[in-house]
Amino acid sequence: MSFNLLPIITGIVGTLIFGIGLRNCCLLILFFSLACTLPAGYFSTFGSRTGLRQMLHGRYYLISIIVALNLCTIAGFGVIDCVLGGSILSAVSDGKMDDTAGIVIIALVSMVVCFGGIKAIHPYEHYSWIFALLAITIATGVGGKHLSEQVMAPPAAAATLVGFGGVVAGFLIPWANSAYCHPSAPTLRTFAYTYTGLFVPTVPLMVLGAAIGGATPNIPSWSEGYTNYSVGGVLQAMLPPAGGFGRFVAVLLSLTVVGNLTTARYSISLSFQLLLPIFGNIPRPVFTIIYTAIAIPVAIKAAKSFFSSLKSLISLIAYWSAAFVAVVGVEHFVFRGGNCERYEVDAWDKSDRLPTSLAAIGAMGLSFGLAVPCMSQVWYTGPLAEKTGDIGFEVALVLAAVLYVPLRWVELKFRAV
Repeated sequence: MSFNLLPIITGIVGTLIFGIGLRNCCLLILFFSLACTLPAGYFSTFGSRTGLRQMLHGRYYLISIIVALNLCTIAGFGVIDCVLGGSILSAVSDGKMDDTAGIVIIALVSMVVCFGGIKAIHPYEHYSWIFALLAITIATGVGGKHLSEQVMAPPAAAATLVGFGGVVAGFLIPWANSAYCHPSAPTLRTFAYTYTGLFVPTVPLMVLGAAIGGATPNIPSWSEGYTNYSVGGVLQAMLPPAGGFGRFVAVLLSLTVVGNLTTARYSISLSFQLLLPIFGNIPRPVFTIIYTAIAIPVAIKAAKSFFSSLKSLISLIAYWSAAFVAVVGVEHFVFRGGNCERYEVDAWDKSDRLPTSLAAIGAMGLSFGLAVPCMSQVWYTGPLAEKTGDIGFEVALVLAAVLYVPLRWVELKFRAV
């Protein structure tokens, strides 16, 4: 699920959009990835120790709110998948098929795979990454001779470096709310598999993307492809030396997003059923169809300003994910002593036996009171961010943790769960 074009385009953001030099961009990718994969790795062990999906475990803090936020996150990444795959198909056809048609094709293909349920998704994921690896390797081999032709970037300001670090964090931290392993799975192995399963594909692909983004302005065909077809045009422009086979590889590249999009759709159907009890009676394929009907027009709109949409989406995800990780971490280590046996597992769907969630909501909400002035987006730049750059992720992470301690202590006085 991690081995596709999403990490590549995230890396492209660092050099092409933020204007960071390749060396500094690679260092940011490496060290932020090392740190930001830890929450997903550790939180994944909750499943093997409690028997609950991580989305359900979130009910011990935020009841259905965390499900709604996770739903928006997965849906947002699904839209980006559609745009990315659609733009490549449009570029392969030399514009004979516009990106709208490409978006529709990618959305429908992933919907068909998702209809097969988990029994179809698991085998698909088990092998699809191999074709993604081959396609990405061929594209890199064909166009790799140009990757050394990097734009001479001036030294980046600290604010710029921190801003891109937040993008990397927003790409990795949301996985902390998505993991699940059967209770029989060994804890250490679960952590190791989750951590390496995210880190190993993400870092090299992001670094590759950073190299592609840094070279694009200096390669006329790549720059033209970017102008005409956005990121899909850049990737397709790497392959013309391979002739007709290059076009075939480009189509394979567009289909690499299906693996990510298919599992996202499946998670969306689960999230809807967890959001409200009444939704549990509705068959999951219905939610898949509803999401497809909504995602296609949203993706068509997002395609008009792809990188701005991508940067804004990942940054917004980073803000709430940071606050969520802070709350879960403090609850687990401070109030439950790091012991999963202190969670009343069979109470996950009984609100009267769960925390009121007021402490978690208060900590996250109040942290945004300072995080918002520290945000820097296309549509809004806070007064503090004008001086510091986008440090909303870091502020939300620290402040939510600090605020949760006294708020949770007060909450426990009224309901000792």
